[in-house]
Amino acid sequence: MSVHGDFLVIGSGIAGLRAAISLAEHGEVIVLTKADPRESNTGYAQGGIAAAVGDDDTPELHARDTIAAGDGLCVTAAVDVLVREGPRYVHELIEWGAGFDRDERSRPALGREAAHSVRRVLHARDATGREIGRLLWRKVSAHPRVRVYDDAQAVKLLTRDGACHGARFLTRDGTVEEATAARTLLATGGAGQVFRETTNPAVATGDGIAMAFAAGASVTDLEFVQFHPTVLSVDGAPRFLLSEALRGEGARLVNDAGEPFMARYEPAGDLASRDLVSRGIIREAQRTGAPVYLTLAHLDPDYVRRRFPTITEACKQAGLDLATDRIPVSPAAHYVMGGVETDLDGRTSLDQLFAAGEVACTGLHGANRLASNSLLEGLVFGARAAEAMIEPTRSAQLFAAETVPIGAASAALDLPDAYRVRDIVWRYAGLVRMRTELESAVRQLDGWRAGVCRAREAAPCDRELRTLDSLVTVGLLIARAALRREESRGGHFRTDFPQRDDIHWQKHVADRLSL
Repeated sequence: MSVHGDFLVIGSGIAGLRAAISLAEHGEVIVLTKADPRESNTGYAQGGIAAAVGDDDTPELHARDTIAAGDGLCVTAAVDVLVREGPRYVHELIEWGAGFDRDERSRPALGREAAHSVRRVLHARDATGREIGRLLWRKVSAHPRVRVYDDAQAVKLLTRDGACHGARFLTRDGTVEEATAARTLLATGGAGQVFRETTNPAVATGDGIAMAFAAGASVTDLEFVQFHPTVLSVDGAPRFLLSEALRGEGARLVNDAGEPFMARYEPAGDLASRDLVSRGIIREAQRTGAPVYLTLAHLDPDYVRRRFPTITEACKQAGLDLATDRIPVSPAAHYVMGGVETDLDGRTSLDQLFAAGEVACTGLHGANRLASNSLLEGLVFGARAAEAMIEPTRSAQLFAAETVPIGAASAALDLPDAYRVRDIVWRYAGLVRMRTELESAVRQLDGWRAGVCRAREAAPCDRELRTLDSLVTVGLLIARAALRREESRGGHFRTDFPQRDDIHWQKHVADRLSL
């Protein structure tokens, strides 16, 4: 069976929903979402959405902080779009009824997070993403020209004559169907599940990146993965993100002896950028041979529980009191700065295919994303992609300095399970990397890629196999890119090349499948 619309949106996070709202004013919109329409990385975003709306803030200051966090690799034109258009779209959310917390003057309360020079993070307690998703979903679901297919796992982009005209997807009953449209938007979110340890929900398996790569689109900067430093680390309890807003409100990182330690490694201490704090935690744990903790015990306990109810409940489920106990933490994969390469309007290297949000790479984040820029990115670039999808066709103006072709895998190895894939990517291409381990990961993942391809042909309706295909493909792309970049920058750290090398590596490199 085939369904048809003027526009196809794959994904139901902030980028996809914001795009669908605009697209529905110009034609019939089909939205494919992998699970429940409200299950996405957007709903897991606790801290907030950053925008220069405060009296002491400006777009220029927001840009400066974003570029500093990006460690010399931000595409400045993308940063300029984000910081200048961001306040407009945030005010639009407020006009639509977003329930952001308010200060004593009834203005949006602004929080501070690491590497921000002022308070600029709007929040709804500690569930900001959930609130924005609720609001956008309410507008999308009420629109008569939007058809949502949930539990629809997109598995392949449909191409003809070098252009995308839709996608093939699996339904909940295991049948294969096609959704065709004149323009397609990838808004599938991130790929944290490629790693064994992650803050991301189960749906974040990198499907959009894998499908775009298989269709011949360029993917860029996949070596740059952000590892969130403070993730609940209790045996038997789920890995749960402990928002950066905790440290913004005064939480401290301490070692097993109760001593603050981050100033030993970074001048900005607990409020250094995420890559630096993550490595500081690892170094302190190695130095002491003991766990690292987050503590809020010096703050007013009533305020802590009121300000962070979601995190309080998650800690309670693990037998801990956020307000009074030391909370054991360790880093986990959180956000992929790289993705499907796009221009500033979401156009990819494949005609009629657009991408926005975490699945896309505009070069905005450079080598490391500034905290709370992700929701703003989805909002701004989702809207911009929708506008471009309505306009006449024109070629993308891409930014990568080089493109490297990748051929088919040479020899098939045994078929792994998802855990083996996630484990090898975590151990060999995780927070700390080196040549020998990356070479081993590339060999293993490349062989598994060939094996998965063979198995997929024999079982085209197998959902688990399709997910495994995404994990192996994206894991391989991350490991290959990390092996190629012989320096350390932002979220990419090589023990054998520990310094930043602007002479050779202040550039973006894209990968593309040789079809």
